[in-house]
Amino acid sequence: MPSSETPPEPFAPEVAARRAAMALAGSATRAELEDALRRAGLPAEAEDLRAPETGLVMARGRIGGDGRAFNLGEATVTRAAVRLPGGETGFAYHLGRDRPRARLAAILDAHWQNPERRAAIEAALAALAERRQREDEARARRVAATRVSFFTLARGDA
Repeated sequence: MPSSETPPEPFAPEVAARRAAMALAGSATRAELEDALRRAGLPAEAEDLRAPETGLVMARGRIGGDGRAFNLGEATVTRAAVRLPGGETGFAYHLGRDRPRARLAAILDAHWQNPERRAAIEAALAALAERRQREDEARARRVAATRVSFFTLARGDA
């Protein structure tokens, strides 16, 4: 059935903003997601379109990033899909088996889709962004501490 609405461009600003919000939700703990909903003043009630379920996906890899693809191994993934009373639907996937966490991320996604609630959710997710930035900086410092500088000394003609 053709739609009169055209789908959003893959790199439209709204799509990029939703991806960024869901990336933060995907790396958040269950407690952080609950806190984000509480900070935004939003209810965590939603109808399950797809109850949270856990399964396996095959992770693929490439040597050097451009070599031939190979099956690296399996990873556990949990997904959820919810609908809010207002009709917004939210989806979430995350590595691991925490079903309530996947459901909370889907609820955040559904609330984010309502433009009136978007600013509150993004403000609540700002704390997650700060934590993630601190962790990235700490990881960079640990890596820098183990960095070895190699240089070549030229010896005279032998």
